[in-house]
Amino acid sequence: MIDRILRLALLVLLVGHSTLSLSYDDAADESIDYLFAWPFVETDDMAPRGGTTSGPMPEVVREPTERWQHLQAEGLSKVERDRRAILAMAGAYRTSFDFLETIGFAPGFTPAKPYRSWGTEYVYVLTDEPGFIQLQHILVMVLEQDDGSLSDPIVTKHWRQDWRFEDTDLHEYVSHGVWERTTRSEAEASGRWSQAVWQVDDSPRYESIGQWRHEPTHSVWEGHPTRRPLPRREFSVRDDYNVLLGTNRHTILPTGWTHEQDNLKMVTDETGTPDPVTPFLAREIGVNRYDRITGFDFSAGDAYWEASGEYWAMVRERWTEQFETFDRVRVEATIDGTSMMMTVFGKAMQIAAGSDYDAEQAAAELDALFERHVSGSNATD
Repeated sequence: MIDRILRLALLVLLVGHSTLSLSYDDAADESIDYLFAWPFVETDDMAPRGGTTSGPMPEVVREPTERWQHLQAEGLSKVERDRRAILAMAGAYRTSFDFLETIGFAPGFTPAKPYRSWGTEYVYVLTDEPGFIQLQHILVMVLEQDDGSLSDPIVTKHWRQDWRFEDTDLHEYVSHGVWERTTRSEAEASGRWSQAVWQVDDSPRYESIGQWRHEPTHSVWEGHPTRRPLPRREFSVRDDYNVLLGTNRHTILPTGWTHEQDNLKMVTDETGTPDPVTPFLAREIGVNRYDRITGFDFSAGDAYWEASGEYWAMVRERWTEQFETFDRVRVEATIDGTSMMMTVFGKAMQIAAGSDYDAEQAAAELDALFERHVSGSNATD
């Protein structure tokens, strides 16, 4: 049984949106009635790709949550209200992912199929300090099988977001597996929060900085445009571009939150220089909705994190060391057919499934893995 669950989790990781593979009820239909932004494209050709399996729909919360009420309290300082907005993203959610190309820059452009999927996800608070908050996303999926029965829970570690107040030291993606240190002055960082996003294996993705704004109806944060590597939903099917230049907006609502993306699909060379003829292929919007749910059993996710959390902490420590030590970090995701992501992910799943865990051995294996796949340099080198 354990081996079967491990295989399913790895399959979900390989084929989904960073790990997601549940479909909307109508997503398997080869036709759709309405498609925003492309009224003259045959909708039969634009049926969304993404999820291929179904799962039971959880009960959605309709009344304002306790975290929302906590955020709306009177008499809070600006920074404390910011903190509560970030912490309001924690909890149990039905999460949907929708991506659609809205503009093509070449004559006769044909839009790619939209992407659509959903899943059930818990967002854990890993760190809650006055100027630093870490949120870890964990997917717990139950699939409807061919005979109508439900599968055992399939747990997959998803992305992580780190929020830091008045951060002047950021690492931003360049191209082809390279991240570089960028700095902000104290004046530029004043009153602002950086958000660093990390991939499912805790490798870097992107980091940007912005300011929270609070209204009676919502709180919103928008970061500055940043490059990021292609997500799995794209690099698994596309090879005609290599960088997303994106802007993120997080909006906190009474019963959940949204993550909006405005992305340019970008072509660069090895140095990160945009292609002189075709620097951009298309513009894409993304709307990811986190609807608070109740009654869904996330205990399998709790158990996974309790078992594997120490190992993931070691992984985070090694990435922290890389970015504290070096101005420029290069990651070779796959070497001689060996994937860094799948090695780390597979080890964590084995630990969570109950295999013998030797912390010293795991640390030595991580050191060897980082030495093989990650290299760093400084501006003075």
